[in-house]
Amino acid sequence: MRIIDAHVHFYPPEVGRDPAAWATARGEARWAALCTRRRRDGRPVQTYPDLDRLLRDMDAAGVEKAVLLGWYWEQPATCAWQNRVYAQCVQAHPDRLAAFATIHPAAGEAAVRAEILRAQQEGLLGLGELSPHSQGYALDDPVLTGALALAGELSLPVNLHAADPNAGRYPGRVETPLEDFVRLAKAHRRVTFILAHWGGGLPAWEANPTVRHDLANVVYDTAASPLTYDDRIWRTTLDLVPREKVLFGSDYPLILYPKIEVEPGWTRLLGEVDHTGLTPEEKELVLAGNAARVLGL
Repeated sequence: MRIIDAHVHFYPPEVGRDPAAWATARGEARWAALCTRRRRDGRPVQTYPDLDRLLRDMDAAGVEKAVLLGWYWEQPATCAWQNRVYAQCVQAHPDRLAAFATIHPAAGEAAVRAEILRAQQEGLLGLGELSPHSQGYALDDPVLTGALALAGELSLPVNLHAADPNAGRYPGRVETPLEDFVRLAKAHRRVTFILAHWGGGLPAWEANPTVRHDLANVVYDTAASPLTYDDRIWRTTLDLVPREKVLFGSDYPLILYPKIEVEPGWTRLLGEVDHTGLTPEEKELVLAGNAARVLGL
């Protein structure tokens, strides 16, 4: 069965050598709080595999293609830097990798527009992972509004970070009120929004017919699922929303099972999917078909 991971992160060796120092030099304190922290037993929450290791891990798990998502950086310069890194990755491995571009409205309207157009020309196929709540700009920021309008014109899907309001607290966590995503979906009908991390629980709102209509242009990815939900989330969500609205995502290289794993990977997560009661047709759509359609793969 085909597997397309719609939510993967990648950092080049200059980050992995000393992530905390790199973040300090770049002015990326929020990323450092989230990604360089350690668990109570001293182990890191994630590692920093190089590109060869990423591809080997994909091979080992049978992942056909990984979609590299940008981070919700605090500095526009870091956004542009990561976009260039991702363009190089996609150009080197077009059969295995795709990527999204990331932006920050603080760069200004002209610069953000130019960055989106450049990223598209370089082969990037969406925007995200963005987080207005984390990056410090309003949902109605005029630069964001222009960027989303351009994304709609160019048929670029937009991935947004969503956190379940009922999930546990951790360093760097930022609240992402679910009603904000409904507002964005209604305001930008031409944009396909991908809400990360099961949409922070938003699929439950789709039991309401009015909200279901409002979220017609919204789909959800499953990134970091085991860190927030037990395996019932798969069947429960597919009973709430059309099966075409869920995209498989891992959040690699985040360590998804910290009590029993010390390295990132897909094998255990894919094993979880096998025991969730999804039909073969649902698994085919969730693991690859929906991403292929939404992302134009």
